[in-house]
Amino acid sequence: MASTSTTYISASTNRHPHVADASSSGLIAFGSGKLIALWDSSDRGVRETLPGHQGLVTCVQFIQDDWFISADDQGVVKGWRNLESEWKETTSLVAHLKAISCLCFCEKARVTGSSDGSVKIWNYQEKEKTELLTEVQHIPLHGRFPLSLKVANLPRSSAVVLAIGGTDKNIQIWTRSEELFVRSATLSGHEDWVRSLDFRTPPSPNEPLVLASGSQDGIIRLWNVEVLEKDKPESDIATENGLSDELLDEFEASLGSLGDSEEGGRQISLKRHIVTVKNQGVPQRFTITFDALLIGHEAGVTALSWRPASNGEAIPTLLSTSTDSSLILWSPSTIITHSKDESTSLWINRQRFGDVGGQRLGGFVGGLWASDGKDALAWGWAGGWRRWRCSPSSSNQTVEKWDEIGAISGHSGPIRGLSWSPGGEYLISAGLDQTTRIHGPIPTNITEGKQTAVWHEIGRPQVHGYDIVGVEFLDPLHFVSVADEKVARVFEAPRNFLGIVKGLGIAELSTEEVLPAGASVPPLGLSNKATNDPSSGPVATTLLLSSRRPFEGELAAMTLWPETEKVFGHGYESITLAVSNDKKLLATACKATTAEHAVVRVYDTAKWQPVGQPLLGHTLTVTRISFSPDDRFIVTVSRDRTWRLFERQEQDAGYVPVAAEKSHSRIIWDCAWASCDKTFATASRDKTVKIWRPKGGSTSKWTAVATIKTKEAATAIAFKSIRSEGDSRLSLAVGLETGEILVYSNTSGSEWKLEVGLGHRIAHVDQIHHLAWRPTAGIQQLASCSEDGTLKITTVHTNVD
Repeated sequence: MASTSTTYISASTNRHPHVADASSSGLIAFGSGKLIALWDSSDRGVRETLPGHQGLVTCVQFIQDDWFISADDQGVVKGWRNLESEWKETTSLVAHLKAISCLCFCEKARVTGSSDGSVKIWNYQEKEKTELLTEVQHIPLHGRFPLSLKVANLPRSSAVVLAIGGTDKNIQIWTRSEELFVRSATLSGHEDWVRSLDFRTPPSPNEPLVLASGSQDGIIRLWNVEVLEKDKPESDIATENGLSDELLDEFEASLGSLGDSEEGGRQISLKRHIVTVKNQGVPQRFTITFDALLIGHEAGVTALSWRPASNGEAIPTLLSTSTDSSLILWSPSTIITHSKDESTSLWINRQRFGDVGGQRLGGFVGGLWASDGKDALAWGWAGGWRRWRCSPSSSNQTVEKWDEIGAISGHSGPIRGLSWSPGGEYLISAGLDQTTRIHGPIPTNITEGKQTAVWHEIGRPQVHGYDIVGVEFLDPLHFVSVADEKVARVFEAPRNFLGIVKGLGIAELSTEEVLPAGASVPPLGLSNKATNDPSSGPVATTLLLSSRRPFEGELAAMTLWPETEKVFGHGYESITLAVSNDKKLLATACKATTAEHAVVRVYDTAKWQPVGQPLLGHTLTVTRISFSPDDRFIVTVSRDRTWRLFERQEQDAGYVPVAAEKSHSRIIWDCAWASCDKTFATASRDKTVKIWRPKGGSTSKWTAVATIKTKEAATAIAFKSIRSEGDSRLSLAVGLETGEILVYSNTSGSEWKLEVGLGHRIAHVDQIHHLAWRPTAGIQQLASCSEDGTLKITTVHTNVD
């Protein structure tokens, strides 16, 4: 039997502000589609994905380094623990009937908020390495929806405070001193939805508990929760710096009237909220007061996070992200005033990262701290991460120097196509997020005489206006893609891409062609235009990117490839394409409901002119096209449940039909040729893969010499020829509709032996759209892409009997 190891996982992050969290050990867990991806925040990328959720993951939060909880948009909460060096699901509970939007935990309780308009409190008990959750309280929000939840212990007390932010302008404060939470206060002041909350635990007993709240109005407010001293005169409770409540109410009313002005009004509430709880049976009172207004974001605040106290910094630091594509670090600056305590806190914008002016669509969805407060991270609308790391300044050890470093990225939707460069140097993928992406192995340190490589996204050559459904390399510097439109597009690598792959040690590419420096997309345009302007972004950053891999903010803007050709011919949207093995021919097909449009068109790649007549015969959409190894034959499969074989004529007269067969009972999803012209396979929804060979040496009669039955519909297949120490065999990878991958081998005859099965943990959790073996000798690496939005490269270690 064979064994496998995961070489690379490309996964994006879901568009939810609470979908990621970091442990103190540097592990980041985030939701990617229905999966939970685990990213070691070292530079090695995503190391594994955890299947289990049936809906899109919306929330992830660590309880301990080896323990976290997650929730999805179907109302399910799950618990995960690292047991014996393997992450395992230990809890699963349908907590709500609708999507869970936020969650938090404290001691033996879990708190969930849902779009059903309620917050639930769950009691936690551990039993035989599993957790049991029991509902103990249901808090209805009366038509409002919770967007953020945070809990903390009140200062110098065992009582718990719960803050709820949602689709109103207020923050609800609930406290629990015994069994149930009771509503204790309502904090007003924000002018829009309260999307994010976070408590800062006081480093010493005499300091207040600080609550930060961020709103859709772009404003951050800080609130102090303090113990109300018993010896304080009762008259001081109702005053603040000598001002009576009546005067404060008048002042607040005047601020509210500013709402009619051009700038709009922002209410500053100086009112003290008195909260009473029982601390070990003894009543104890606390005050909640507004402390500071943080203004700096130009759009809604999406996430707030206090810097971990373990980083040794005495100055409190708050991280905030916004849809204006900025990440801000806030810290207080003490100034002298004439107030009673002779000082007050003024919070300043200490560091600002991201894009000036909110250039990126959607901005940042969320952000967090990692590596014990040394890294500040944020993920964007497209699912990619950006990361900044601090280091002490060489001249002043108390001043931090921040630099952006590499992070991870992935398609933010289903991935429909992939293709290896002819030499296997790198891999390109195409997805319904309207992008193509190039992934390459970046060499790392040499250990024990061996050089290892870590895969990362190194280019985003096409950012399109249509869903991209297929892609194929013509040579290392040219590829063609088809999208949900009637045209195929051809792209050429710019000079900056050659600099990137050479500088990173991925490949040494050369060409006699004069390549453009870069590319850009004109406003309202779909075609990438070549540019050689030395002042433009792609050209100016060529030298910079040749020394490091591109960051998320640079991939879409500075790694584009110019478009060189458009290939027309079909009457409906393209669905699939194939390139001949000698790279001289391109075949395309489109969506079709009639025989008139269910044709395959063949073009030469020199002048992009049609070769011969369209290939007729199918009556419904052609789902896949495959050239034989010597390009003598083309096999096509279709929704009409048939495959058809076409043979090339001399003198470039095109291809003519020579054979056809309707042997599958359901749609045929894929077809692939083995390493010779006498074997191809078809994969169907009828849960079979059939191996075809010519009968009696005739090319007009083919017979199924073997049938591989699968438990689920077969949706993708790929052959690879393996030769080692006199042994020769064929490997056939089969991808299923449910996401598993099966690898079979055949030495001779019609018997196919299952070598290894890749389950959901290693493979995928949804339909596999494409499989492709890396075209390198001595190593079996299989690239796979799926409806679940992930791309994976798996190394298969086959034991030769």
